Amino acid sequence: MDATTVTAAADPAGSEAVERGLLLQRTLFSGPRKWVNDDLYARILRGVVRRTRSELHLEAGAVADTNTYFGRFEASYWQRWTAVTELTIRVTLESEGQVDVLVRASDIGSHVRTVDVVHHHGEGMAVLHVPVDTYTDGGALWLEFHAVDAPATVSEVEWGTTTTRSVRRAAVAICTFNRADDCAATVDSLASDPLVADLIDDLYVTDQGTDLVETREQFAHAAEEFGDRLHYLRQPNLGGAGGFSRGLYEATTPEAPGPVDVLLMDDDVRVEPETVLRLFAFAAATREPMLVGAQMLYLFNPDYLLVSGERTDLAQLMGGLDSDELALRDQSVVEEKQERRIDAEYNAWWSCVIPGEAVERVGLPMPFFFQWDDIEYGLRCRQAGMPTCTLQGAAVWHADFYWKDGDDFGQFFSQRNALTTAAIRQGIAPRDMAGNLARSVLRAIAAMQYGLAATRMRGIEAFLDGPDGAHGVADGGQAALAAIREERSAYPETVKLPVDALPAGIGVERKVGIPREDREDQVLAKRLLVQKLGRQRRGVVAIPYEDAAWWHVSLFDEAYVTDASQTGVHHRKVDPARATELKKRLAALLARFVRETPAVQERWRAAQPELTSRENWARLYGI
Repeated sequence: MDATTVTAAADPAGSEAVERGLLLQRTLFSGPRKWVNDDLYARILRGVVRRTRSELHLEAGAVADTNTYFGRFEASYWQRWTAVTELTIRVTLESEGQVDVLVRASDIGSHVRTVDVVHHHGEGMAVLHVPVDTYTDGGALWLEFHAVDAPATVSEVEWGTTTTRSVRRAAVAICTFNRADDCAATVDSLASDPLVADLIDDLYVTDQGTDLVETREQFAHAAEEFGDRLHYLRQPNLGGAGGFSRGLYEATTPEAPGPVDVLLMDDDVRVEPETVLRLFAFAAATREPMLVGAQMLYLFNPDYLLVSGERTDLAQLMGGLDSDELALRDQSVVEEKQERRIDAEYNAWWSCVIPGEAVERVGLPMPFFFQWDDIEYGLRCRQAGMPTCTLQGAAVWHADFYWKDGDDFGQFFSQRNALTTAAIRQGIAPRDMAGNLARSVLRAIAAMQYGLAATRMRGIEAFLDGPDGAHGVADGGQAALAAIREERSAYPETVKLPVDALPAGIGVERKVGIPREDREDQVLAKRLLVQKLGRQRRGVVAIPYEDAAWWHVSLFDEAYVTDASQTGVHHRKVDPARATELKKRLAALLARFVRETPAVQERWRAAQPELTSRENWARLYGI
């Protein structure tokens, strides 16, 4: 569909509106890279079928369909959130015989029906018209192809509609810090698809590192494609929050022409360019401005989905939770289909479209540096009447989260920013929250992760010190980052050692059994007492990362625990003096938390408008 073709149509009031075609998605039959499973795009049901990126080649008698992750049109999401009520599907066909093209549909119960069919002969284009009207709670549409009596080729499949809405600008914002190769590859992937590259009006790359993206050949190639639409920005390291906010800041200047949608995208994702098209098309069609996010497929397990839609539990300081108990998580989307529509509370910024209206209404993100910036902003927009849709069938590949070790400097930002988000967006019950914080820190102490315990406590202190504290957000997080890294260096178990640090002949101890949830506090108290009395098991052991639960590691006097990256180990050893010091510090800190939190959370709430203002961010950028 040529999205630039326009016609005049009279509206009910008698005035003339401009009607234009809007391309919603394409049907592709293979992935952008060889390592991507073609079954994510098209299925071979019968006979001999060859799949390429843009074409499907069927021998006589063969049958294939696109009832796949990237092959489906997720009708339920479009009906729930957009103004699209009817689709026009165009399919280019080449055959000396008959080709049957069926539009198939599912419902929330995975029942399948045919909603339209064309019996096509020879070469040309088949056009099908399909309503989007019976999918509120779930269901999708896809195509099925039958090469009835001769070989056939299917190509140039487009799903479109018409609209009288004005065109919205499309901007992409990527931030990076010393991931020059990854970032250059991501930008080049956007340039690799001419239709997608042409769709992007402005591409902002904010480089906060010292290994510069502009030195890479792939980036230079992309720069030739985008020309003056590519804006390469340098600034101090302000973390992901500062990098993404810079793109939003630039795209929503008062001088910018017309409404804009800004796609925030991580520098290290592997892009499916079609996802970019789908996100922008969906955002252009929503009834009201809203956030539109892509899902995350694992990079090391490319068929697997992280989660269908995410939510928080602010009382427990938890994010990344399933937003629906029936949502797919950590499952193959080749083997499983998500028929039920899943509504998300927020979408992480590996790929998420922010409408310019959000910045106008609620401001820019918080200067959190790292962690919870996307969650807080999604919740803030939601509370202001702009919800989030995590669009099924739109995804990027991202490094699997379970390969990342949780004992790092990020725990400081996660603790501080989660508390700040809970305080601003919901409110904190001090005594209940103090109990949760105590469990978090004491479990780290029991597991001989003394640096982790100290890092989490420093995050609590930073929250209590308020936005202007020494480890606050006034400088965008740079001082806090340096201080936390320095403090953690005093704790030996935070250092990742090479695998050959494991002593010869060391035994492996795997976890056995899982404590009942209602007895975890009792188990924790017992483990801490055993350590205090020096009655834990003596002798060094090795514990695989998968078995490194706090209640298991705490059984031993000394352990080498595999890092989540599988590239090294951490040496943990009971240190009674350090454990005692940390527990005393924790007791005093929690007493302070209960006493000061009511006033502190009001300080954070009062400070947010200034912290998220254009003026504050301009100060941090140094412009």
